[in-house]
Amino acid sequence: MKTLALVMIVKNEEKHLARCLQSVQHIVDDVIIVDTGSTDGTKDIACSFGANVFHFEWVNDFSAARNYALMQSTCDWNLVLDADEYIVNDCKHIIRHFIETNERTIGRIKRIDEFVQNGEKRYAQSYLSRLLPKGVTYVGKIHEQVDSPFPRKNVDVEVYHDGYVYTNKTERNLQLLLEELSQHPTDDYVLYQVGKQYKLLMQFNVAEKYFEESYRLVPLGAWYRHSLVIDYLYTLIANRSFEKGLQVIAQEQKRLHDSPDFHFVCGLFYMDAMFYNMERYAYVFSSIERSFIRCLEIGETDKYDRVRGTGSFLAAYNLGVFYEVTGQMGKAIHFYKQSAHEGYEKASERLKVLRQ
Repeated sequence: MKTLALVMIVKNEEKHLARCLQSVQHIVDDVIIVDTGSTDGTKDIACSFGANVFHFEWVNDFSAARNYALMQSTCDWNLVLDADEYIVNDCKHIIRHFIETNERTIGRIKRIDEFVQNGEKRYAQSYLSRLLPKGVTYVGKIHEQVDSPFPRKNVDVEVYHDGYVYTNKTERNLQLLLEELSQHPTDDYVLYQVGKQYKLLMQFNVAEKYFEESYRLVPLGAWYRHSLVIDYLYTLIANRSFEKGLQVIAQEQKRLHDSPDFHFVCGLFYMDAMFYNMERYAYVFSSIERSFIRCLEIGETDKYDRVRGTGSFLAAYNLGVFYEVTGQMGKAIHFYKQSAHEGYEKASERLKVLRQ
């Protein structure tokens, strides 16, 4: 029978650690926790769960710390989680079946990221390589990646992550990424991650430059290319770089024809272009409607990393807005109802106003 260890690196995580460990304590055979300098009760919490706790002197390198942690594990497989993540579905038998029936394969688990956008909670979904056979390690100082030629396979394990809501690590991340970029100035993935940090800091002009360079270099088959395109387009909207954005949309239209996030950002792009210069961009008016309808046709999909709702209630709400603004009240109410039925509060509020 194959053995499984939870492997973590932590620092000052007393607020989150117990929740994470509780979610996996009946799934794993061992718990390896490497502490990089906690000054709170993190280590005491880890010990209370029977974890094997080790110390690692922080050297500004996440891969170095993760690889040290992996070295401490004696199990056949390792599950890698962060303290602000926790498993939310009943997946013990799923994980056990995966590790018993796969050898030179890496398991990708689904992570739901909670974040705030325009004052609203949103949820992004992505698949991450976190079930690793013994011997697999990481590369990269930050936003480290699994360094292995083994194929990846999605596993029905769902992890919730709310760290983006309660902590802001953007400045730290940016410093490490810029150090990495100074050593590898044409690394398209690092360029993308630097752009993301500047986007989070709302320095959109700087973010655009890094996204543009990453987009120029990224291979067509890169696993994060879809996310890069989406982030790039949102940044171009913020900078009102509409001509550049139209070129990107034209280049990606066929490749991302089945991505709800792509068509969703296109719909927003066309709306902003129209508001910015109605005379110049009047020709994209009909594309607004088409974009959001296409989102609903595709629906919610696991093919791409995505934001929940772009294939359902968010797209329906924006169609409601479009039809309301254009005086098509029957259609507006129909799509507001569809969005509200799926739990989107802004649609419910809009329906109350229209019914007055």
